[in-house]
Parts: sequence; structure tokens; C-alpha cells
Amino acid sequence: MSLGELAGQLDAELVGDASCSITAVATLQSAGPGQISFLANSRYRCYLASTEASAVILRAEDRDTYLGNALVSSNPYLTYARAATVLSPAARSVTGIHPSAVIEATATIDPSAAIAANCYIAADASIEPGVQIGPGCVIGKGVCIAADSRLAANISIADGVEIGQRVLIHPGVVIGSDGFGFASDQGQWFKVPQLGSVIIGDDVEIGANTTIDRGALENTVIEEGVKLDNQLQIAHNVHIGAHTAIAGATAIAGSTTIGKRCQIGGAVGIVGHLTVADDVHITAMSLVTGNIKQSGVYSSGTPLAGNREWRKNAARFGQLDSMARRLKALEIQLKKK
Repeated sequence: MSLGELAGQLDAELVGDASCSITAVATLQSAGPGQISFLANSRYRCYLASTEASAVILRAEDRDTYLGNALVSSNPYLTYARAATVLSPAARSVTGIHPSAVIEATATIDPSAAIAANCYIAADASIEPGVQIGPGCVIGKGVCIAADSRLAANISIADGVEIGQRVLIHPGVVIGSDGFGFASDQGQWFKVPQLGSVIIGDDVEIGANTTIDRGALENTVIEEGVKLDNQLQIAHNVHIGAHTAIAGATAIAGSTTIGKRCQIGGAVGIVGHLTVADDVHITAMSLVTGNIKQSGVYSSGTPLAGNREWRKNAARFGQLDSMARRLKALEIQLKKK
């Protein structure tokens, strides 16, 4: 489409040739004629002068440093994301049920849904309008998948799970498997029945190979707009508030409540039965062992250092308690003088 048409759809200010043809998005370094790029991070400003992009999305303060066609935006990264969506729309699956799919008689499938090869849909499941289910998916008994949700390949949705509208689930995800619940019996383990379910809100995205366990008695709940990265472990009875984003390899233990609009970095560990307030940002590799009651940025862990320095610091860490005791004793002696 023309740059002018794209500017109109993105509600961005156009500077330059409105008739310029735009076919795709690309980075500043790799873009060529017909492509539009963006500047969202100042460290890439050095590429503005040499980029061959036909247009660049940037902030008003960067406009004077670039002489080519531009779309001016207060949030270039968001505008780029919207431009990419417009220029590269998701392919729509052909509606209907593949002959190799197995559908139980009491399942309800809307005629506008698409069920791919080798799927199994159990009794009393409900597949609403516009839903796309990729090859090899297993949909359990009584599962409800609301309108326009999209499941990629090889996804397992266990019995009774509810999935909202416009949910996107990537390959290998498992939703509704049993939570890790066992009672100790004289050195052996007795399984605690996991009788709850999983409720997924509207507009949630779940990354590849993430697992979300069903609740023990109450439901595990993922509220609307939550974005989950790849290979997360969400344990039983966890409740994640609306529009929270969690990066890959994070594990959240059972019965923890995460607030709304939180940002949780990669490989974070959160122990069970905690509450995290709204608008909390937890940096990567942190271990959360207590409640977080106020919004803000939280970190833990030891920053990377050279091995020799790290070994010295690790040794001193083990000496902190005795050092603190000696320091307190010295303070008492000084006060007596």
C-alpha cells in the first residue's frame, strides 16, 4: 500500500512522499526499497543515515536526523508492530473438519471453525465461530474454546478447560494437566486429586511448550490480555492478573497470585502461596520468596563477574554473618566508651 494509506491506518504523522509504495517491514540495517523500518532504541540511531528503507517510523525528536520519508509516532515500536500486522496479515485457515479428525458425537463445532488433520475433540466440547485448531491437537471433554481463538499444532487441552476469545496458543502447550499435589504418608506420597480447572481470559497469548496446571479445588486463572512466553510452568491455583507479561523459563509455584500489568523477566522463580501486587517488574533470574506488596522494580541474584572475582565474593558471602556479629560487638564496645 502507499505510505499515505499506511499512515492513515496507523494514525501516524506522515513526513515525505505519501505515494511511496510500502510492501513489508525490515530492520534499519537490512531494509531495502519498498520496506519500512523503525527506530525505537537510541543505540540504533547510527543506522539512520545509511538505511535503504523507503520510510522509517520514529519519534519527533529523531525527525531532524533523518532526511527520508517518515512516520512520526510517540511510540515507534508499537506503530511498527501495527504496521507489520497490516502488511503481513495472518493466513486464514480453510473452514471445515479434516477427514482424519476424530470428533465425538456430542461435541459442538461451529461451521466457521477449522479443525486440522489428526485432531481429537472429546464429548461435550464446544468450538465457537472462527476458531482454528491446528494438526494433532487434543481437546478434552467439556472444553469450551471461544470465538476466533487459534491453536497451533500438537496442543493438549485437558477436560473442562475454558478458553476465551482471540486466544493464541503456540505448539506443544499443555493446559489443564494435574497440578503437583501429593500428601506425605510415612515416607511415601499419596496423590491429591486435582479437581479444579483452568480459565483462560480473552486475548491471551501462550508460548510454545508452556504448561498450565489445573487447580486442586479452585481454578487456575489467567486473566484477559496476559502474554506468556515459551516454556513456562504455571502451577495449580495460580492466578495471573490482566495484561501481565511473563518471559521464558519462569516457574510459578502453586496458589500464588500475580497482579495486573506486571512484567516478569526470564527464568524467574516464584515460590508458592505468595501475592505480587499490581504493576510490579521483576528482573530476570530473580527468586521471589516473599510477598511483594507495592508496585516497583525488584531484583535478586548475583550479577555476572569474572570467575576469580566471583569465587572471592562467594567466599566472603559465607563470612557475612560472623562479620556482622563482630561489627555489632565493636559498636557495643564503642558505645560503652
